Amino acid sequence: MATVEEEQVMVVGIDDSQHSTYALEWTFDHFFTPPLGSNSPFKVVVVHAKPSATSVVSLAGPGIAEVLPLVDSDLKKIAARVVGKAKEICISKSVSDVIFEVVEGDPRNVLCEAVEKHHASVLVVGSHGYEAIKRAFLGSVSDYCAHQAHCTVMIVKRPKMP
Repeated sequence: MATVEEEQVMVVGIDDSQHSTYALEWTFDHFFTPPLGSNSPFKVVVVHAKPSATSVVSLAGPGIAEVLPLVDSDLKKIAARVVGKAKEICISKSVSDVIFEVVEGDPRNVLCEAVEKHHASVLVVGSHGYEAIKRAFLGSVSDYCAHQAHCTVMIVKRPKMP
């Protein structure tokens, strides 16, 4: 009986940083360049985690009801800009048939859930290169995913500029 080979899924996490842009470009340059091009063994899902308005507003009180819709609107604009930039990169690298998702939540959880949802075999994340103290306060998405995602995690570090 003939079997159809299933295409593997690669989830790429993106945000509004240069590190994220570099990781997406690096991934396309190394996994989707000719002669692979559109014959790459991977289907790509690009995921952006949009924070909730309540997670970025740290005030409470009578004016909060008016502020939250404005913050949410700004977060949606940022998400649209991030996805738009990723689409431009796809076009410039001649990578087509990419799925784009914007999911509200903490990036660590959003990316690990995307891996499960799409049965991904690889998760690609950029590294912001935080030093130990900053990483302890902010948390490291790449570190969390490396330990929690149920697939191979590739952390792409952007070279330091002189």
